[in-house]
Amino acid sequence: MMDCKRALETAAGDMALAERKLKEMGLAAAAKRSGRDAKEGRVFSLVSDNASVLLELSSETDFVARNDQFVALGGRLTRHVLDKQPAEVDGEMTDAIQTTVAIIKENIELRRFRLLPRSDNELIVDYLHGDGAIGVLVKLQIEDASQLGSATVRQTAFDLALHVAAFAPVYLSRDKVDAAYVADQESIFRAQAEKLGKPENVTRGITQGKLNKHLAEVSLLEQAFVKDEKVTVQQLLKNASTELGTAIRVADFVYFRVGDRS
Repeated sequence: MMDCKRALETAAGDMALAERKLKEMGLAAAAKRSGRDAKEGRVFSLVSDNASVLLELSSETDFVARNDQFVALGGRLTRHVLDKQPAEVDGEMTDAIQTTVAIIKENIELRRFRLLPRSDNELIVDYLHGDGAIGVLVKLQIEDASQLGSATVRQTAFDLALHVAAFAPVYLSRDKVDAAYVADQESIFRAQAEKLGKPENVTRGITQGKLNKHLAEVSLLEQAFVKDEKVTVQQLLKNASTELGTAIRVADFVYFRVGDRS
């Protein structure tokens, strides 16, 4: 109310000019808030026939992350990414964020987003945990596209989305792990093994054993399935493939947790 009064006074009662002044005041305030740390937030998702989006929008407080205007902004930005498919944050997205910051009076950042395209023989499902603290997309590829709507495929996709939310895999499979990451982890495990003072062949064995265990922990297909730790995700997919009589594989997945910098 006071902002409106000051804008009207500055504009000498001219409503159109006052509205412009009010917007300028709001955007200036938004610019001042841009340096403040935004550690809270929410993950948004949107699934369509052709593609799906996962987007993380950050705020300074969890209170604002539950604000209706913040939620509406997240929905608008997610729809924009799905429709326009920008490679990075564009002008329209920036304007929408600044306008909302001017209203809410708290710094808001679009931290990241990811778009997954979908082919005719693929199914994408989303899962949001709680109030969007964690968001997941899982894309399954089915050899026989006529089975896309089957209960087995949909249940498998949903179960895998739950699994990703619970276990936060970093890579799809061991062969997708970055070589530099493998080398770094191997050096760490070797340094640990060398402290044991064992012979070189034993040190190598311990190092490789720890490395194999770690790679299994960060690779989705090698993780123990969240609903049955006796089977891996890879075995779950094989079982579902056998049941349907057609191959099912994970083509891709996305995992966002609010506050993560990855």
